[in-house]
Amino acid sequence: MGSMPIAGEGLSSQPMGIRTGISALIVVLYIGLLASATHMVSHFENRDERPGFTLDDVTGAYHGIDSPGLLGTALERGHPETLPAAQRELLLSWLTGGRIVEDYDSLDLEIPPAEIIDLSCIECHTRAAGAATGSVIPPLEYFDDIKEIAFSRKVLPTPVEVLAASTHAHALALSIQGLVVIALACMTRWRRRWISLLIAIMGLGLVGDVGGWWLARFSPSWTLCIIVSGTAYSVSQGILLASVLADLWWPGASTSGTKQQTDTE
Repeated sequence: MGSMPIAGEGLSSQPMGIRTGISALIVVLYIGLLASATHMVSHFENRDERPGFTLDDVTGAYHGIDSPGLLGTALERGHPETLPAAQRELLLSWLTGGRIVEDYDSLDLEIPPAEIIDLSCIECHTRAAGAATGSVIPPLEYFDDIKEIAFSRKVLPTPVEVLAASTHAHALALSIQGLVVIALACMTRWRRRWISLLIAIMGLGLVGDVGGWWLARFSPSWTLCIIVSGTAYSVSQGILLASVLADLWWPGASTSGTKQQTDTE
């Protein structure tokens, strides 16, 4: 019984071997949390078919994205009004034909899209025009500008079968991991008010994260819940682990006396 923690001393009364082993495992958990965040970014990056990790990447993974290109949307609503109907149809066919890059200035077409845009759009859609009016007008001076608004995006969400398998693995592993952290945190000498708050945040964070995966299939607004909840779970768990580490190595009031008692027994 000499190796059991004494009330008020927390984990610091444990033998050196136990404290060292628990500390090493906590370090590994920290590495796992960092690797998890890195994996999430690398796994979802470009999911929205655009470079960089954004909220749209997570939305594309769990809800999907069906976003028409801004250029096609503007043409369909009759902008610009002076554009002849035949040329409008030609531009719309070009945008939906799957050869946006190849046919942009193709001489095989009766009128290349580049020529129509130069004649009918470029006068208003320049960087100088936008700066002069103080409005956000997308420039169409270069093809790189046009590519930004020409392509439609249709990203399918993760299949239900894959999401179910991921939920099975993560829900069990993360909840068990959380329970182990809770058990350790409850053995520390720190004030229960703060430990209790962090445990509540961690538990609710995991519910919001995993539950958000499924709710986001019905509404993209749940995507933000996934991000916030996942962050809350990881951050609160990291703080709890730090409190356990501090309790392991912060000397208790009677640590030396406990050590002597343990050695005697």
